[in-house]
Amino acid sequence: MNTPSGRTIAIDGDDIYFDEWGSGPPLLLLHGLTGSCRDWQHVFDLSALGSSYRVIAPDARGHGRSTNWSGAFTFRRCALDVLALLDHLAIDRVRAVGMSLGAKTLLHVATQAPSRIDRMIVVSATPRFPGATRALFRAAASALHSPEEWAEMRAKHVRGDEQIAALWQLPAAFAADATDMTFTADRLAAITAPTLVVAGDRDPLYPVELAVELYRCMPHASLWVVPNGGHGPIFNEQRDEFVRRALPFLSAR
Repeated sequence: MNTPSGRTIAIDGDDIYFDEWGSGPPLLLLHGLTGSCRDWQHVFDLSALGSSYRVIAPDARGHGRSTNWSGAFTFRRCALDVLALLDHLAIDRVRAVGMSLGAKTLLHVATQAPSRIDRMIVVSATPRFPGATRALFRAAASALHSPEEWAEMRAKHVRGDEQIAALWQLPAAFAADATDMTFTADRLAAITAPTLVVAGDRDPLYPVELAVELYRCMPHASLWVVPNGGHGPIFNEQRDEFVRRALPFLSAR
């Protein structure tokens, strides 16, 4: 079946929703902050992807149809959710693509349980949050949002305006957290999966030097710096080139 079929499982008291479709080697797709699993329709031809892979695309906790009753949120916690989901589906090893939130989640998965990742693509990832990035996070959390932005979020997140407001406040928590994103060279060297690091050369959150650091620290990494690319340079006019590079990387052995 190449049409996504959604279901929800319980993980540590929360309901985690995911879409699943297709057949073949398992492929995990992890979306970005304030997004949902449905965002991948704007990147890949999902039906064609399902003809080559068993695709699993979850909503991160607190996003889309997933809950986050405690309000606590870390990338490390998201990685534990991913591992629990893979356990539930009896998947030992997976190929994966993560964008921003999803990419940072994958760094945690690949360092906590290296054997679970076969190969991965991390888009707009970072080993840590520099001071300038934390300042941008704090500014984002205090920003006002237009009616159009509210409408766009309501179309993705089904649990009401309180859920959306909590998502918009997450960057403030990231700015204050000194422990969640602290990937040293030694930790990154433990990642065994071939990894494609994708970064925009004009990403305002994560300067390209951070992508180069990831590339140099991971033993089986490749690096693609997207010219004139901002944060998450895999949509719109940059979509086709990303897909052209991503699909052969994922299918390589």
